[in-house]
Amino acid sequence: MRRRDFFKTSVVASAALSLNFDGLQAALASNTAAMEAAPDLVAVMGGEPEAMLDKALEALGGIGKYIKKGQKVVIKPNIGWDRTPELAGNTNPLLIKSLVKRCLNAGASKVTVFDHTCDDWQKCYKSSGIEAAVKEAGGIVLPGNDERYYKSVTIPGGVKIKEAKIHEALLEADAWINVPVLKNHGGAKFSCAMKNLMGIVWDRRVFHSNDLQQCIADLCALQKKPVLNIVDAYRMMHQNGPQGKSAADVATTKSLLASTDIIAIDTAALGLFNQVKKLEMAAIGHITKGETLKLGTTNLEKLNIKRIRV
Repeated sequence: MRRRDFFKTSVVASAALSLNFDGLQAALASNTAAMEAAPDLVAVMGGEPEAMLDKALEALGGIGKYIKKGQKVVIKPNIGWDRTPELAGNTNPLLIKSLVKRCLNAGASKVTVFDHTCDDWQKCYKSSGIEAAVKEAGGIVLPGNDERYYKSVTIPGGVKIKEAKIHEALLEADAWINVPVLKNHGGAKFSCAMKNLMGIVWDRRVFHSNDLQQCIADLCALQKKPVLNIVDAYRMMHQNGPQGKSAADVATTKSLLASTDIIAIDTAALGLFNQVKKLEMAAIGHITKGETLKLGTTNLEKLNIKRIRV
């Protein structure tokens, strides 16, 4: 299957979009046996965040495949900006609330949520709706605004970044889940699963002054990788990112992607992004640089992809 055919969209109302998977069925017909196995990547469309999360986790084999009883779990969303959910600068709080619940139901002893925000962390946590959502679900929120929360670790295989200070909550966790929002980004051009890892480090100035695209890829080589990547594309900021200015910057795509392969999920997310605003892979160097580091694949044709309509 060609990547440009991975997602097809049609405008249904102003900036609202609806994905159409009907044209993909013929291409999948010859892959029936492969589809019986657990998928490498799941794409869900057309539902609310909680329903799409449940469908994705079910297709992947259940949350218990990734989170075990007694584990300390970290969920890392994007909470970088003092923006409300409607502006799509941060991960959807309803998705985070649902995921915290699923982890606790799987037996996690503790679920912690944090981000190293760009705006004032207290305003970001509140405006995004994520702080309230996490607490309602029984989770814990931690700030990331002080260097004392971070510890130095080596980055094996890093080209530009060979060491970084990582938030201690993530280092002490038994498992962590990466939950970015899909959006435009002025510097990196594209912000998704790989770019979301910049919120786990203390000093990001090094990234911006030292080949940002390679540094993003390097960070994904961190030894302690997420057990799962879940991309929030319920609302997508297609311009003026990473903060956004108004509702005109946002398209409602009602979609969610899930995969353990951080390169594949960003590749698939780019296919979705391109239905709203054209962006060439060549402009997003961190994806192909990550593939060079053998962190995953951009070749979606060789993957078992399950598509679900809610």
